[in-house]
Amino acid sequence: MFAENLKALRQARDMTQSQLALKLGVDQRTVSAWEHRVCQPDYDMLARICDLFGESFDGMLT
Repeated sequence: MFAENLKALRQARDMTQSQLALKLGVDQRTVSAWEHRVCQPDYDMLARICDLFGESFDGMLT
């Protein structure tokens, strides 16, 4: 699932939620909400996340 994949990729790079948020131009609370399955990013943000981590959409969503 997206939430678990995002958290694992972020932690594997020793990146905090705040650092990821800064790179993506969002608030830290947004990253937290993604990781806690409160909401999911829109398509454009998902594409930016995939690019940042070098992952495919399939890789991020499964």
